[in-house]
Amino acid sequence: MSATHPVLHPIRLSVGIEGMSCASCVGRLEKVLSRLQGVSSVSVNLANESATLEATDPLDLAVVEQTIVNAGFQLATHQVELVIGGMSCASCVGRVEKALRREAGVLDANVNLTTERASIRALQDITESQLIAVVEKAGYQASLPVPPGQPGVSTKLQLPDWWPAMLAGFFSLPLVLPMLGEVFGQHWMLPGVWQWVLASPVQFWLGARFYRAGWGALKAGSGNMDLLVALGTSAAYGLSVYLLLSHTTKSEPHLYFEASAVVISLVLLGKWLEARAKRQTTSAINALQALCPLTVRVRKAGQDIDIAVEQLQVGDIVVVRPGERIATDGEILEGQSQIDAALLTGESLPQVCQAGDQVVTGAINGNGLLLVRTSAIGGETMLARIIRLVEDAQAAKAPIQRLVDKVSAVFVPVVLAIALCTFAGWWFLSGDIELAIINAVAVLVIACPCALGLATPTAIMAGTGVAARHGILIKDAQALELAHQLDTMVFDKTGTLTVGKPSLQALVSAELPEAEIVRIAAALQSGSQHPLALAVMARSNELGLPLPDVANQHALPGLGVSGELEGVTYLLGNHRLLGEQGCHTGVLAAAAEHEEQMGHSVSWLMQPGQPQALAMLAFGDQLKPDAVEGISRLKRMGIEPIILSGDNAGAAQAVGSALGVNRVHANLLPADKAAVVASLKAQDRRVGMVGDGINDAPALAAADVGIAMGNGTDVAMHAAGITLMRGNIGLVSDAISVSRQTYAKIRQNLFWAFIYNLVGIPLAALGMLNPILAGAAMAFSSVSVVCNALLLRRWKPE
Repeated sequence: MSATHPVLHPIRLSVGIEGMSCASCVGRLEKVLSRLQGVSSVSVNLANESATLEATDPLDLAVVEQTIVNAGFQLATHQVELVIGGMSCASCVGRVEKALRREAGVLDANVNLTTERASIRALQDITESQLIAVVEKAGYQASLPVPPGQPGVSTKLQLPDWWPAMLAGFFSLPLVLPMLGEVFGQHWMLPGVWQWVLASPVQFWLGARFYRAGWGALKAGSGNMDLLVALGTSAAYGLSVYLLLSHTTKSEPHLYFEASAVVISLVLLGKWLEARAKRQTTSAINALQALCPLTVRVRKAGQDIDIAVEQLQVGDIVVVRPGERIATDGEILEGQSQIDAALLTGESLPQVCQAGDQVVTGAINGNGLLLVRTSAIGGETMLARIIRLVEDAQAAKAPIQRLVDKVSAVFVPVVLAIALCTFAGWWFLSGDIELAIINAVAVLVIACPCALGLATPTAIMAGTGVAARHGILIKDAQALELAHQLDTMVFDKTGTLTVGKPSLQALVSAELPEAEIVRIAAALQSGSQHPLALAVMARSNELGLPLPDVANQHALPGLGVSGELEGVTYLLGNHRLLGEQGCHTGVLAAAAEHEEQMGHSVSWLMQPGQPQALAMLAFGDQLKPDAVEGISRLKRMGIEPIILSGDNAGAAQAVGSALGVNRVHANLLPADKAAVVASLKAQDRRVGMVGDGINDAPALAAADVGIAMGNGTDVAMHAAGITLMRGNIGLVSDAISVSRQTYAKIRQNLFWAFIYNLVGIPLAALGMLNPILAGAAMAFSSVSVVCNALLLRRWKPE
């Protein structure tokens, strides 16, 4: 509960209590509650698990809860999620939170502008309808979230959300073209009446949203960008109508319809771009949910039947056929196979599994039939927990609030006061009410938030555009604004710093030459799609070796393969197969131990009945060619690299040593990676996360800036704010570089936007700037801001 927003309640308060078990609990709780300041009586009911307090002064619910917790009990509360509509800026978030926190029975409320969600913790007797009514009373829309997979209730035809910006641009273009024609000596100015006709639908139909939001801000006693847009454009529009209707000569008066229409058009364009970025926040959740199959095959009474995954119960026996995605967390009862759980656990190689091993939802079964006893369903599976982690990380508030939204709350009343004083002063001194109106309108026109509104979006659009041309896809403005502050960059290992697929790293033979070992091993595994088999085949192709025919070729599930080549039987497999054959490693033992310490997987080539293994083959992932230089560039930028991996410590440390990274964390599950990121942020670090897999999604969402590799999974790209279209580590430093340049342009633009107002408003108030010059100055400020932002197009990667 925020200390700046105490929740005060009437002198009588009833709350639910959890954790009471006997009469002594009742006595202890009554004793501590009666000590609260202002409490006159306390009644605790064990049967109803409730407490009723009467006090002489309003009670602070946060203090009541802390007292109950200190006594060893819990206040009975529930969490309510609401979808909030109509918010446009940070001040809107503050108003919704303030309204909710003032409601009796609400302990805390957090509103996220990006996801348009409110998370509310309230007493159990507070209903969703009460909270919705509170939000609506504050001037916004509220509703309960639609459960995943269920369509919305509306069946009306929905227009694409870009149509207001497009239509506003269509109406505004004829008003802007004459301004461009004047540069070339052409006079394309439309008659005033036609300008009025074109500007009116933009002002009052397409721009109605700004009036509604601005009115809501006024009722709440604050200001926002919507109010600035409504005031500025209304001033330009109203002055134009006044001049059009009041002029008496045959010549056309100077009008300002183009100013009002273009401002609204550009702001609508920015709103559309922002809304498009917001929608992408749910894509990560949808992609994660798609990992779980919709149906599952269950064995009951000796028969296999297909049921919906929602009907699955703990203890059911699930049949998983080769190549299928596993639909449950559970234990293998029968069968042997290889399980590819890289997307969930970060393991770079498929893992051999057999009876007694655990499997997780979303993993892919290899080439064996498995019977799995269900141990977790629904929200208790590992996949569901990952989904919750991503949701929680995305619901967290952004650390930076919009500067313009903060300033606008002060800027708007100041401008209104100056305009009112200008009107009153000139009317009193000159007695000319028309002159007073003209000078007051000049103040509003020069203060029109055109440059303020363009300062940030134009820089962001230019920065994201130039980044996209160089393979850096920045999906939202928040990531672009935060990336310049990063001082720590966390990397996933597999598929990010490494290639992501095994290769033959070492081969040591007791007797035979290397080429002969590769020839035999490749022949034994010919036709197999196992990653290690493909690695051997790749080495064989590099050496150009012809493969002999294999007789009696057999797969040994969980062990390896066997076959007869040129009259000799060979076996290729793991340590377990070596032990079953009674073979010894001999002179190969030291080499095998070294490779295993490096995190490599070791296979053995042997002959049945022979005491000594013929050869040891070690498989492992390899670094990407540009990884070393990419990490070095980050260090030169003052950013510390850290490696997080689901692989074993040997493999992770080997990669860290090769790259010169001192901090390496291994054996991490998705929740562990997110926890490491959270701990770094708790140390006041600005943390970026680079990953490519589903197992990285929680950490990507929890980081200040998530960066996904374009050759990774869709889930990683949806959860990240930045996607690198090529799997090039050097693009990470390029993304930070373009962010730093863009943020510098944003600051420059805001500086110039405010300078124009600081200089222009006093001149207009003193009557030294008529509305025509005020409009020209306003237009020039916008042009200068846009031109400054377009300088970003000259940015190039290092």
